[in-house]
Amino acid sequence: MISENDRREDPSAEVAQGTSTSNAFTVVKLLAAAALFYSAGVTFAETYQQISARSNLNSAHDIEAFAAANNNNNAYGFINWDGHGRRLSSAAKISKENPPSYMKDLFEDLKARTKLMEETPPAEVKYWFEYTGPLQKYFYRYSRSRKKADSFEGRDDSGVVSSRFIEKAGGGNEFSSFFGKESSDIPTDEMASYTRLLDNCLAMGSETRPDRKKGSVWSELYKDDADRCRILFTLNTVGAGRLTTMLWETRPPAPHAVEPRPWISEQETAATHLERNLQEIDAMCASGLIAARVQVLVCDPIPGVWTDWMDSMLPNCGGKADPMKVKDAGSAKVEERASPVQVVVTANPKTADVCHDLKSGFMEQRMQDLTLSPPYLTDENVDLETFNPAEKNTHPDLVSSDDHDLYVALKWSTLVTIRSVNAFLQASADLAIAATSTRSELSKEEQEDGVTVVLSSGSSSPFLIPSFVRVSYVSEENNKVAKWRMHGDFFHPAAWEICKDSFDMSWIPGSLSGSGGVTDVCHGQKDCGQWWVYFAEEQMPTTPEIYANEVTAPIVQGGSNYIYMLTERQRQEVVKVKVCLHAAGDDETKKEQCGDYPQGVIPLGDLESFLMNFTPNTALGKKHSSNRFPGYSRKEERELDRAKVKERKQLKDQEDIEKALFDFTIYPAALFHKDATIKAARARDFAITGAKRDPEAIGPQKVKSGYYDVTITKPRQAQWAWCQAISRKGLCTLYADYFRSFVDDRCLESCGMRKDWTKIERVAEEL
Repeated sequence: MISENDRREDPSAEVAQGTSTSNAFTVVKLLAAAALFYSAGVTFAETYQQISARSNLNSAHDIEAFAAANNNNNAYGFINWDGHGRRLSSAAKISKENPPSYMKDLFEDLKARTKLMEETPPAEVKYWFEYTGPLQKYFYRYSRSRKKADSFEGRDDSGVVSSRFIEKAGGGNEFSSFFGKESSDIPTDEMASYTRLLDNCLAMGSETRPDRKKGSVWSELYKDDADRCRILFTLNTVGAGRLTTMLWETRPPAPHAVEPRPWISEQETAATHLERNLQEIDAMCASGLIAARVQVLVCDPIPGVWTDWMDSMLPNCGGKADPMKVKDAGSAKVEERASPVQVVVTANPKTADVCHDLKSGFMEQRMQDLTLSPPYLTDENVDLETFNPAEKNTHPDLVSSDDHDLYVALKWSTLVTIRSVNAFLQASADLAIAATSTRSELSKEEQEDGVTVVLSSGSSSPFLIPSFVRVSYVSEENNKVAKWRMHGDFFHPAAWEICKDSFDMSWIPGSLSGSGGVTDVCHGQKDCGQWWVYFAEEQMPTTPEIYANEVTAPIVQGGSNYIYMLTERQRQEVVKVKVCLHAAGDDETKKEQCGDYPQGVIPLGDLESFLMNFTPNTALGKKHSSNRFPGYSRKEERELDRAKVKERKQLKDQEDIEKALFDFTIYPAALFHKDATIKAARARDFAITGAKRDPEAIGPQKVKSGYYDVTITKPRQAQWAWCQAISRKGLCTLYADYFRSFVDDRCLESCGMRKDWTKIERVAEEL
């Protein structure tokens, strides 16, 4: 219980008390909104102007946290491993002839693909041969008269993890089998590959490690004393409901129920989406690498049965175990023992209505407050020279006040998996190792190519953080969009918050980290690095979320308010900037010295791991608000394109198609990957040809994309299709020890690690 004195000392904390679980309410710790919170982040208008005025990539983000007080950019710093006594590296000599055991199925897949292409008569070869995998069914409607559900059959080859087509939690078959393997079954010389997630997390996480002794909260939750990656999941549940009823006013499924469930559509209730996210988090804990805590943010107190149910969904994280599976499941109630779930009420009676308003940005602000825990929430007079961003002064009863290694903030409708966590940590490690390079300046050639970005630990270095994009499948609920189904009915996800004009491409030298934490793979080798998608615009959701973003801007420019992650090191750097801006007040001169917020990026070779499924799948086909749409930075060009189409009568009597092209944003994941690849390949082609480029030539002249720059009438070679499938499934990162050893260069391009792409045959000798 928090006393009145405690409440006065911490204005951001407030507790409401309920009855026992038997009376439908569990005693939970609650957080109420303070009367005035500092509005974190720049406003939508400020961000819009910053992005629109951005002249080039290298000058976009000159981070000078506190100017004279803090001249170094420590976001790319990492912990001295000697202090932890743990540093694993791969002991095996990897080669084509001696691949790791986890690569066996991949090589068998390549053999099968090759055999199919070789044994099929040329006249019978089809372009879709390169798409392999089992047929999947999507049940979209239940017919009471026929007593069966209607379904479509096809293949989702996008590589995106979705609750629609992947029933088992764990991030997909490859990831669930990889992280679900018992340590006794892992060859000793491959152990570094299996602990890469943990090593990256510890390297960029908190230096303070938890008390893991017997009798501690840690031992009570996780039943062992091994160190893990501590992740705080901050879950925004505003807007969750069952049809038109608020979710918490309905009853959850019985904990550990075994009876079969009736079919439920994706749009009927938020409970199924909340359940899947909890299952994914539990699968992370089951890997033995992650210690998860979940903060569930609500606007009003909720019934205790929901708290009990959420706790029971996380048995591997310390929740109540299934009594049918565990001999001694325990009888202690949630309020009487340590639980991985903490329900936090973010509003008081006066602000509850604002909290429920999806346009207000209220809950988005509370998510940022709990994730970052900046000191000005409890102390207006923060000393910029002495304050420690690692220290949190929010109420100690809040789980977010503890030390964590990784912070994940998401809305209930966004699916998070161990794949996305692994991808984020690896991408963050890649950026960190790139900054440790002795190079701090661009060469003349790199300055002229327009795409190379050099990172460093200096204040002038861009501050980059991997970010996410939401994708949705077509929903049968939307009759209009049903006409615009992507190839393979219902089987391809698409983004609606970005488009082709929303991003640029960048090559970052040295941005490849090895096993054992943040370790160098390139060792100064020329043209060793990785291609990155660099957000040039803010993401543009549809109403009501677009209005919430204007009130509470995302922490990362170009990032999302509805799924983002921060390592502890990144959190500290963001806090420094926020504290500086808070102290500057309305003084624009002082604000300029604080530096910009971090910029969002995505590694091209692992793009699909950063495409997060919007699980209700109702986002496509909604029209954006006026002047708030993807591609806003090129609005005039888009209007000219539309005028030309009308002038040439290319879509005469086809108004539906014209509206689909210009009024609605449906950006398929496969097209996103293609556009990003072509942009990068063309940038290098222009840089290589330079002044010698033929102005009348169409298409690439020196280098091209080996996968995309082909005529799609017949399938590509089995090897190209194989490599592209590896990239789409996130295996370039999962099997990084092999692909970053450079002993097998067949998939370097698909994994985004080849700077000069594929040389065009007629000029191969010239290069």
